[in-house]
Amino acid sequence: MNPYTSTGSVSTVASSIADSGASLGGGSQGGSRAPLGPVVRRLMGYVRPHAVSFFASFASAAISVVLQLYVPILVGRGIDCIVSAGRVDFDSLAPLVVQLVISAAGASLFQWVQGYCVNRLAYEIVRDLRIQANDKLFRMPLATIDAHAHGDFISRVVNDVDQVGDGLLQGFTQLFTGIATIVGTLVFMLALSVPMALVVVLVTPLSMLVASLIAKFSNKSFAMQQRVQGRLGGYVEELVGNQKLVDAFAHGDAVQAGFDAINAELYTAGERAQFLSSLSNPGTRAVNNVIYAVVAVIGCMCAITGFPARLTVGEVQIFLSYANQYTKPFNEVTSVITQIQTAFASARRLFELLDAAEEEPDGAGAVELIDAAGEVELDHVDFSYVADRPLLRNICVHAMPGQRFALVGPTGCGKTTLINLLLRFYDVDRGVVSVDGRDIREVTRRSLRHSFGMVLQDSWLFEGTVHDNIAYGKPGTTREEVVAAAERAHADAFIRALPAGYDTVIPEDGGAFSQGQRQLLCIARVMLTDPAILLLDEATSSIDTRTELQVQAAFDELMAGRTSFIVAHRLSTIRNADCILVMRDGQIIERGTHDELLMRGGAYAELYNSQFARA
Repeated sequence: MNPYTSTGSVSTVASSIADSGASLGGGSQGGSRAPLGPVVRRLMGYVRPHAVSFFASFASAAISVVLQLYVPILVGRGIDCIVSAGRVDFDSLAPLVVQLVISAAGASLFQWVQGYCVNRLAYEIVRDLRIQANDKLFRMPLATIDAHAHGDFISRVVNDVDQVGDGLLQGFTQLFTGIATIVGTLVFMLALSVPMALVVVLVTPLSMLVASLIAKFSNKSFAMQQRVQGRLGGYVEELVGNQKLVDAFAHGDAVQAGFDAINAELYTAGERAQFLSSLSNPGTRAVNNVIYAVVAVIGCMCAITGFPARLTVGEVQIFLSYANQYTKPFNEVTSVITQIQTAFASARRLFELLDAAEEEPDGAGAVELIDAAGEVELDHVDFSYVADRPLLRNICVHAMPGQRFALVGPTGCGKTTLINLLLRFYDVDRGVVSVDGRDIREVTRRSLRHSFGMVLQDSWLFEGTVHDNIAYGKPGTTREEVVAAAERAHADAFIRALPAGYDTVIPEDGGAFSQGQRQLLCIARVMLTDPAILLLDEATSSIDTRTELQVQAAFDELMAGRTSFIVAHRLSTIRNADCILVMRDGQIIERGTHDELLMRGGAYAELYNSQFARA
C-alpha cells in the first residue's frame, strides 16, 4: 500500500475516484453480481493443484458409504433369521453380526480418512487464495487503494477467505458423501426391487425443489450481509487506528452511533439471510418424512400382497433404511446451506478483488536505473485524479544533482501529488518526469524507487527490533552500518538506553517511543540506504527544537551532493534551500531562494511573515 499519504491529497484522491464510480470489479467472473456457475467453476480451478487430496477424499467417501449401505442389508438378513416367535436361526445370524461389526468399523475408518483429506484440501485452497489476495494488494494501482476503505480490503483477505474455506470444507464433505450415497443407494435399491426404487426416485425431487426455491430467495440476502460486513470492518479499522483523535475531540458518542447504524444494518441483513436459509432444513425434512411414509406404506403392501414387488419383512426394513439414506444428502446440504451461501457471497467479493485492475507493468524496454546521479526534471507536467478536475498544471522544475528544492504552500495545493509523481505512484497526464535525462516511464518502478529516500511526517514502524526497523530499506545490512546510521541521525544515545539496545522489540503501535524518537528511527532508516534523491515531508515536525537542530545538521550532511525535495510548512527548515517552489491551486506561482522571495514581497513573504513577524 501507499506509504506516502497526507490528509489533503488522500481525501482528494478518495473522493475524486469514488465520485467517478471506481470499482474493484474488473473481470467477467468477479464482482458481487457474478452468476453462481462461473464462481463454482473458478473455485474448482483451485482444486486442480491438489488433485491427490480431492480424489483421495472422494474414494474414502465412496468406500465409507458402501460399507454403511451394506449395514442395512445385514440388518435385514438378521431380521429374516427370526423364523417365528421364540425361534431364531443363530447359526446364520452369527456371521452376519461379525460382518456388521467389520462393516461399521471400516465405515468409521474411511470416514475419518475422508475428513482428514477434505480438511487438507480445503485449507490448501484457502492458503492459495489468501496468498493470491495478499499479492494482489501489492500489484494494484494506488488509485484503487486510496479510493476504498482499507478495512474492506482486510475483510476480503481475512474474513472472506475464511468464509470460503468453511464453505469448501462443508461443501466438499457433503458433496463427496452425498454423491456416493445417492449412487450407492440407487444401485442397492435397484438390485433389490426396481418398482420400489422408482417410487423413492420419483418423489425425491420434491425435496430438491423446496431447497432450491428457498436458496434462490436467501442468496441475495447473504450477498448483502457480506457487503455490509466489509463496510463494518473498514469502519472499525479506521477508528481503532485513530482512537486517540476520536477521544481528543470527544467524538465517542458520534462514532458509536455510526457503528450502531452499520451494525444494525448488518443485523437486519444477517437476520433475513439466516431466517430464509433456516427454512431449507425443516422444509426438506418435512418432504423427506412424507417420502419415508410413502415407502413404508408401499413396502408393507408388498410384504402382505406381493404387489408391486414381493418383499420379505427384512427387505422392507432395508428399503426403509435406504429411503432414509437416499434423502439424507439433501437434508445435510440444506443444514449447511447458510455456510455454503456465505462462502459463495465471500467468493464473489474475493474474486472481485482478484479481478481488479492492476498497476500497469513496466514497459517491455524498461531499463534499470543504477547509480542515479540525481538530476530530476518535470517538463510541463499536468495531472488530475479525475479527468474534469485538473490538479497540477504546467509544472516545470529542473533540479541538478546536489540541489535542494523546497515545496511550500497551503494544504491541498499539490505538493504531495508532485512527490507521488516523482515516485511514479501515478503517471502524468501530460508532460514528462525524468531522472538523469530519462523518462521515468522508461525505467523499472523498482529501480526508480530504490533511487529515492523518503522520510514522512507520519513515522511508520513495524513490530520488530530496532535493528530490523532501521535496516528495513537495506536487507542484510550489518550491525555496524545500522549503528553508524543511528549515530548520524542522533538516535544512537536513546537506543542504547533501551533495555535491549538495538535488539529491543518495538510493538506495532510504537509502544512507549515518543513521536520524536520514532521519527529519528525513520531518519536513520533513510540514512542507511544512502539514496541519490531525498524526499522529506515535514521530516522534523515531530522533534523538539534542540533535536531538530541536531537532525538538521545530519540532514545537511546527508543532502550534500544529493538532490533533495523538502515539503515544509515550518519555513525555518528551508532557509538554505537552493530553490523554493511556492505552490497554489496546483501551480508554481513563485520560485527562488529564501532571500530572493522575501525581497519580492509576494506569497512566500506573506507566508514567512505570518510565522515570524507577529507582534
